[in-house]
Amino acid sequence: MASPSDHKATIIDGKAIAQTIRSEIASEVQRLSEKYGKVPGLAVVIVGNRKDSQSYVNMKRKSCAELCIKSFDIDLPEDVAEAEVISKVHELNANPDVHGILVQLPLPKHISEERVLCEISLEKDVDGFHPLNIGKLAMKGRQPLFNPCTPRGCIELLVQSGISIKGKNAVVVGRSNIVGLPVSLLLLKEDATVTVVHSRTKEPEKIIREADIIIAAAGQAMMIKGSWIKPGAAVIDVGTNAVDDPTRKSGYRLVGDVDFQEACKVAGWITPVPGGVGPMTVAMLLKNTLDGAKRVIEK
Repeated sequence: MASPSDHKATIIDGKAIAQTIRSEIASEVQRLSEKYGKVPGLAVVIVGNRKDSQSYVNMKRKSCAELCIKSFDIDLPEDVAEAEVISKVHELNANPDVHGILVQLPLPKHISEERVLCEISLEKDVDGFHPLNIGKLAMKGRQPLFNPCTPRGCIELLVQSGISIKGKNAVVVGRSNIVGLPVSLLLLKEDATVTVVHSRTKEPEKIIREADIIIAAAGQAMMIKGSWIKPGAAVIDVGTNAVDDPTRKSGYRLVGDVDFQEACKVAGWITPVPGGVGPMTVAMLLKNTLDGAKRVIEK
């Protein structure tokens, strides 16, 4: 009989699952183009030149090109006035060829994220961060027009891997507006029993150890140890943290919020970093853009 030390978690391949979804989107885009002569349009607004934001934005724009989704590129300088960002958003709201608007976060300190996001038309809020979309997500029996991309990607990874959510204990580590909060609401909609662990939680490892499903989104490198994980649990690691690695050309490597090597010996399923949640986030953004376009083009 194999000893426990031989246990190896099933790796959830986010890249492969995302590729399947992207292929489905591509054929839908082609169908819209042939039948209506129109394709989905996504506007990506970036303010300033943060390297991480730029690489995310380039990835999103490249994905649009690959799937024949029309990309509208709005690049604004770091010192742009808030009023100008809002006026750009209004222009995009009024453009019938734009079906989705994404404002890359974080914005520079002098610009109010809340004010800018509130100005995005509800029908084009493909990031799912408009207060009305989040509000509907929080309410029983209501459906938002769009679910936030990373949380939607997390649920999709569980579903596509055949992991049942209903009635399971799910622990979300982190309570950000972008991932922790909305993913906890989505898990509730899927009938999980949800606990949110955050920086003020006492004895987090004790709570995490009870989880059948762990969504790690705290932004703390390798915070969740193998000993914190219940044997057989499903682990979705949203964390992307750079840690120094002199053996790499870049001088760093990316790790998640979970200690991957340790977790592999205990968990039933786990997502790698990179290659787990990241590709799904982009796929869900494109899916939201397609859904928004279909509401307009097919009505």
